[in-house]
Amino acid sequence: MNGRKIEDYRGVVGDKVIALLFKESTPLRGKRLLNVNSTYMGGGVAEMLWSTVPLMNDLGIEYGWRVIHGTADFFPITKKWHNALQGEDVEITEHEKKVYTEINQLFSRFTHIKHDAIIVHDPQPLPLISFYPKRQSWIWRCHIDLSTPNRDAWEYIKKFILRYDSTVFSVDKFAQSDLPNEKFLIPPAIDPMTLKNRKMDRKEQEEILKDFGVDLQKPIISQISRFDKWKDPLGVVKIFKEVKKNADAQLVLLGAPATDDPEGEQIYHQIVEEVGDMKDVTLINQQSDRLVNSLQSLSKVVVQKSLREGFGLTVTEALWKQTPVVASDVGGIPLQIKDGETGFLEDPEDYEGFARRIVEILEDDALAANVGEKAKEHVRNNFLITRVMLDWIQQIKTVIRSTRVGFL
Repeated sequence: MNGRKIEDYRGVVGDKVIALLFKESTPLRGKRLLNVNSTYMGGGVAEMLWSTVPLMNDLGIEYGWRVIHGTADFFPITKKWHNALQGEDVEITEHEKKVYTEINQLFSRFTHIKHDAIIVHDPQPLPLISFYPKRQSWIWRCHIDLSTPNRDAWEYIKKFILRYDSTVFSVDKFAQSDLPNEKFLIPPAIDPMTLKNRKMDRKEQEEILKDFGVDLQKPIISQISRFDKWKDPLGVVKIFKEVKKNADAQLVLLGAPATDDPEGEQIYHQIVEEVGDMKDVTLINQQSDRLVNSLQSLSKVVVQKSLREGFGLTVTEALWKQTPVVASDVGGIPLQIKDGETGFLEDPEDYEGFARRIVEILEDDALAANVGEKAKEHVRNNFLITRVMLDWIQQIKTVIRSTRVGFL
């Protein structure tokens, strides 16, 4: 359970940030704000809400969270929307569009909204705004890589977005130029006080990895991400094959199921087939914050070989633990990684380039330590949950003022 208070973060972010949170949130005290997304666990959206909701309430804001209920058909369809908006050439049928909107309409009958502002996350609950009399500010928060969407899919969902007062993206290039709504940028962030991110005893971490069959005598290369085609775990296996030509190391791929991602099991089986009888590869499909913490902390290199990436909080988590990250130069990752300074960026199609960089880090402890130290400070200054809260407080005040809703 998250029983933390704002003051618990003083030792990480300093007194000025804590004081600023209380000052800036004063006009929102007593206001009722609601978040709606598609899953209570799995993925960065749920993780950030687990942290921000109780902390915003500690500031005196009535900050709530509801999860859209879906049928067996709903999440496979919304996964198609997700893939299409990230650029995949998929066709969404009229029947699928009907199911998509009807589930949102049904959910509106379960969910009474009498709040001062609504924040709707990603495509799954996007049409929800169509089924309420609009008496408050509505904000659409898009977390995915929307830089090159499938145009047909984009034109369809845009009709729902036009109803919103404003939109929020992680990176400027995701905000489509043909979208007239007011746009804001709020990069995601991690909570340094969660079990996944706080400092753990090394002996405990080693015991956890041993329990999952990880060889502590051999350098660990890892990727921690959902088993998703856009995270390209199959590509990571191919990179590891190149690494093995020059270094004796092991690969650990850690995924975790998300309730709104029906493709995960299929991708997992594809990885199993790709790995075959390869030695030094461990696959783990389990949700465990202690395991994530241990693996990110004890890895020599963390890889994030995404083909599309809204932001990549697993990158942020590894940087915070001072572990060198080699990642694709896509989406929101370059916000976090200054190439050669806080980590390393590679072309996602250049497997040999990835492998060379990984081997370089494995062979140069001084390089790894220098990059790791700079990476942690970069996260401290830019990508902690207190900054996200300040961004949202400012954005919500602006939207409520501009729509003349509320009493600011």
